[in-house]
Amino acid sequence: MARLFLHPIGSALSADLSEAEREKNGAYQTRITEPVAEKLATTRAGWGEKYVDRVHEKGKLTTWERIDALKDEGSAVFEVGTLVNWGVNFAGSKRPAPGAGVVTCFAQVAGRWTVIIANDNTVASGAWWPKTPEKIERAQEMALRLRLPVIYLVDCSGLFLPEQSRSFAGATGAGHIFKKNALLAANGVPQIAGVFGDCIAGGGYMPIISDRVYMTESAYMVIAGAALIRGAKSLKLTSLDIGGPEVHVHQSGCADERVPDDPTALAAIRAEIERLPTTAVEFYRHGVEAAPPSFDPSELSELFNPDHRQGYDIEQVLARLVDQSLFHEVLAGVGREMIVGLGRISGLWCGFIANRQGLVDEPGKGKRAGGALYREGIAKISQFSRACNADGIPIVWLQDISGFDIGAEAERQGLLGYGSNLIYTNSTNETPMFTVLLRKASGAGYYAMSGLPYDPVVQLSTPMTRLAVMEGRTLAIAAYNSKLDDDFEIATQDPEERRAIEEGMAKTASRIEADMDPVMAASRMDTDEIVPVAELRAWLECLVESAWQSAGYRRTKNPRIWSVHDLEVLCSTPS
Repeated sequence: MARLFLHPIGSALSADLSEAEREKNGAYQTRITEPVAEKLATTRAGWGEKYVDRVHEKGKLTTWERIDALKDEGSAVFEVGTLVNWGVNFAGSKRPAPGAGVVTCFAQVAGRWTVIIANDNTVASGAWWPKTPEKIERAQEMALRLRLPVIYLVDCSGLFLPEQSRSFAGATGAGHIFKKNALLAANGVPQIAGVFGDCIAGGGYMPIISDRVYMTESAYMVIAGAALIRGAKSLKLTSLDIGGPEVHVHQSGCADERVPDDPTALAAIRAEIERLPTTAVEFYRHGVEAAPPSFDPSELSELFNPDHRQGYDIEQVLARLVDQSLFHEVLAGVGREMIVGLGRISGLWCGFIANRQGLVDEPGKGKRAGGALYREGIAKISQFSRACNADGIPIVWLQDISGFDIGAEAERQGLLGYGSNLIYTNSTNETPMFTVLLRKASGAGYYAMSGLPYDPVVQLSTPMTRLAVMEGRTLAIAAYNSKLDDDFEIATQDPEERRAIEEGMAKTASRIEADMDPVMAASRMDTDEIVPVAELRAWLECLVESAWQSAGYRRTKNPRIWSVHDLEVLCSTPS
């Protein structure tokens, strides 16, 4: 009971796929990944070099220069919400709002994972656009769930006023940022703010609840700027006079320290992070060294067929994610369309729940199509999810699902009840959960496997993800069902009517296919980030280390007394 035995998983791809197949699959990943990479690069550039020059002329660093100076040298930054507002135009602006004008990311600072929230000062001077508040709040929620320090790099000219109705009011409007500030403080999550320039109205409230506030000489925080104050022009007052560091550091006490420039402020913020307790990651490794997978994670680019109806071996995916490609499968003899088990990421324990693909042999039931949820599989992942929650083990959900089993037998077996049980489990879990949408994320299966409506800390998509209730062609059939026969063929002999139905079905299918594009999902904030499959291992290292960094805020059990041991004993076949 005291030990959990890990076993090798996966094999060289050459054992299952020919060189030609691997090349075809790799070319497919390149084809779908490059356009996403271009969009990410466009977003990161903000409004371009002209606006970078304007920032430099003011003696300031750009937002990305600040982040690069703040993070540990040589470490990666894991950005979330990059493509929010992609393709959206706004009244009153000739330019789009790349990334909603704010950068949110995970980054290591002084050896600790942090969440950085930074106004993009090359985009309308860091203004808040529609979805800017929601993006900031989403990052604050990630930090709250993982108890990660939050660093605010504030350079904000306030709401983009022509679109204020879409960002001011409502449950997730700009004011909700300040409630998140308060909840982070109430839960003891450190918040450190650097104020580097404009900090007007709501932008002025955001740093105030922080534990430390640093202001540069070019920064000011005001409820209303000089332009709105009667007499300011005749008195020749500027916003800096009204709310600069002379006022807020030495008079009002709304800021803690006054520093000359951006580099000094960033060095001071790093020093504050160094004063925090060190990461608990090494403790929770239980003496195990972090190790890469035995199979190169970049090989995931060669695994997936361009035809999403073609299956693949989920063990090959896991083998390129977990340390040393070692895995312990739990409840292997039941619900075979699902695989659940434990492995390590960066030396840290993690639970995995994933869909198998292709035809799966279920004992006593025969062949079943993978990528769907049946009674036994639902019960299995419910139990495993509860066990991980009881033991404090983070869970990674690897989704590639077309939905629940359907039909008379499924209803007689009570799949609605079993599915509700799973949804209850995932809705009440307290252990950190992370969801990866590999390919299909369809129907209620997307919900049941901890899709975004069920509050995973982070949900990642890949460039091949298709997130929707159903595929475009299937939805078109459902929409025009009354016009079709039992074989789903158009049931009319009238040429004009037939043509109208064909055109309507084609338009419906095309629209749904466009909506399923992961870029559109990211733009709407229906997923947190799009990640190439070859980079999933690096992302999981960030997320799993973040889940284990802070001690004392959630239940954890040492591996000797895990509920998983009991589950295996009770469900094992007697010898």
